[in-house]
Amino acid sequence: MTNPAQKRALRNYRSRLTERGMARFEVLGLDADRELIRSIASRLAEGGSDAHRIRTSIDRTIAGEPGKKGGILEALRRSPLVTADIQIKRSTGGRRKVDL
Repeated sequence: MTNPAQKRALRNYRSRLTERGMARFEVLGLDADRELIRSIASRLAEGGSDAHRIRTSIDRTIAGEPGKKGGILEALRRSPLVTADIQIKRSTGGRRKVDL
């Protein structure tokens, strides 16, 4: 780029990215992963709880840490059915006939 207007435009674009806390960088990867990497990068750039969840999951996967135990139990305890006081009865009498 020898055109001064192009250089100025590029400099302005990069400074606007920096003001937003963004950085432009290049990565090498498989061509088949191009859209995946772009979609991950755009979701991370949006911020929010979804970006935090993606970061945590990727960090955990790359670090090779085992999954946290008790996740299913925690989810069941957060369920709105915990306070529903449901009584589930199951008949215990009689045998079923099974044809093998």
